[in-house]
Amino acid sequence: MLGNFDIAEEAVHDAMVSALERWPIDGVPASPGAWLQTVARRRAIDRLRRDTNYESKLALRQTPLGGAPSEIDDRLRLVFTCCHPALPRDAQVALTLRTIAGLTTPQIARAFLTSEATIAQRIVRAKRRIVDEAIPYRVPDADEMPARLSEVLAVLYLMFNEGYLSSSGAESHRHELTEDAAWLAALMVRLMPGEPECWGLLALMRLHLARADARFDAGGSLVRLQDQDRARWDRRRIAEAVGMLERAGALRRPGPYQLQAAIAACHAEAATWEATDWPQVLALYDALLAMAPSPVASLSRAIAVLYVRGPGAAFRELEALAEELDGYHLFHATRGELLAILDRPDDAAAARRRALELTDNPAERELLEGHLA
Repeated sequence: MLGNFDIAEEAVHDAMVSALERWPIDGVPASPGAWLQTVARRRAIDRLRRDTNYESKLALRQTPLGGAPSEIDDRLRLVFTCCHPALPRDAQVALTLRTIAGLTTPQIARAFLTSEATIAQRIVRAKRRIVDEAIPYRVPDADEMPARLSEVLAVLYLMFNEGYLSSSGAESHRHELTEDAAWLAALMVRLMPGEPECWGLLALMRLHLARADARFDAGGSLVRLQDQDRARWDRRRIAEAVGMLERAGALRRPGPYQLQAAIAACHAEAATWEATDWPQVLALYDALLAMAPSPVASLSRAIAVLYVRGPGAAFRELEALAEELDGYHLFHATRGELLAILDRPDDAAAARRRALELTDNPAERELLEGHLA
């Protein structure tokens, strides 16, 4: 309604403070969302009234609220507003992660493997451009959808990854964030059922969520994939995800999310770690890199090379990524694993110490400290 992220955020924050002050005294209202929206709208009008061009900005006063929009409509509108093609792609993803997922600037910076200052600038510029160009708050028409799809899926993918293994904070993972990303991905499937990458991303998320109960032990320690109790994996969810992947494949338009889901399916369908079809995993990584090259995907491919061609070949693949991934903790953690296999304990310890310097995730830190000990 405001067409301005900064004023909207300030108004919502004020409404939240009012709720914290009033609800313990007056009780929680029958419709908390509508209460917050009404208070936020009043605060926004007060803010605009203080501006010199108040009259020109106050069109929202004449905009009837009607009923509160459904969560589905509201969140999808916001996602597509942030992913408008008038915004630079990197700014689209950063702004959406900030607005939809509530990720902090440091968390987004880690996801992009870039600096906090760069991300902050992208977000500020994106907000300003939405205001300057009066970008509409709506789900686009069908003919506009393809131009937004890749950005929206990228946002949901990064949102899921941040929940799956948190880049910062006291929590090792945020299950509600992964489920939220999967819920939004399911909405995209309903909105665009003919787009195979929507199905591929949803399948990828469901395959990872199927292992959620086995990823951490009773004490909260991270359990690596090769050490997980596969009896605790949700086989029904795995079967459903594989069915989604097959449906995507039937559309005959392969994409990066479908390939990543196929890799996850190779792991999910293997009865044991040793039974993993590593040649197939390696072939899928080759296809992924041909379609969407990235140093992080190359890092994952190096692990597959380890089980197909041996540690020496894998280490050579890894060393070629040293410059691009020096600031990425999983590069150094993987390097430490390979150096240990190659019987270079001092070098392995140095690599693990470097990985430890680069991660704040408590579960990852505990795992690295255990290796060092």
